[in-house]
Amino acid sequence: LIVHVLEEILAMNVQLVVLGTGEWHYENIFRDAAKRYPKKLSANIFYDNTLAHRIYAGSDLFLMPSLYEPCGLAQLFSMKYGTIPIVRETGGLKDTVQPYNEFTGEGNGFSFANYNAHDMLYTIKRALNFYYNKDIWHSLMRRAMQCDYSWKRSAMEYIALYKRLVEA
Repeated sequence: LIVHVLEEILAMNVQLVVLGTGEWHYENIFRDAAKRYPKKLSANIFYDNTLAHRIYAGSDLFLMPSLYEPCGLAQLFSMKYGTIPIVRETGGLKDTVQPYNEFTGEGNGFSFANYNAHDMLYTIKRALNFYYNKDIWHSLMRRAMQCDYSWKRSAMEYIALYKRLVEA
């Protein structure tokens, strides 16, 4: 999805960091774009866990437009660092990232439903609009960092469910 709107993304007031490997065709697109836009795009076509955590910690937004994602840990790491995720609503991403609602103030990130580059681009632009409102952004960051997807929380939910079933 990113490749289809990469020029539009790089035309915005953003810098993009890509980390990881994949199909060589996409790797080459990101390498080429990084050469053409050295101040806008860093293409790191390898994986390094330490660098990944530095990217999570040093970023404002984390883009994960997965076609399929059974669980997803990256968005959880990003939220713990206060880096707001933008995800496609699938699998664990949909389960853990609640879209920001400007009317209620609820949510811990941004999401889009359709596997469509322009839906993703719209969501990126929407997130950037809220980024410039620091009160909203700081409250989004706090909510994201307070999310608890630990086994301890899950275990407590199972215990509560068990107790309800036993009492019934």
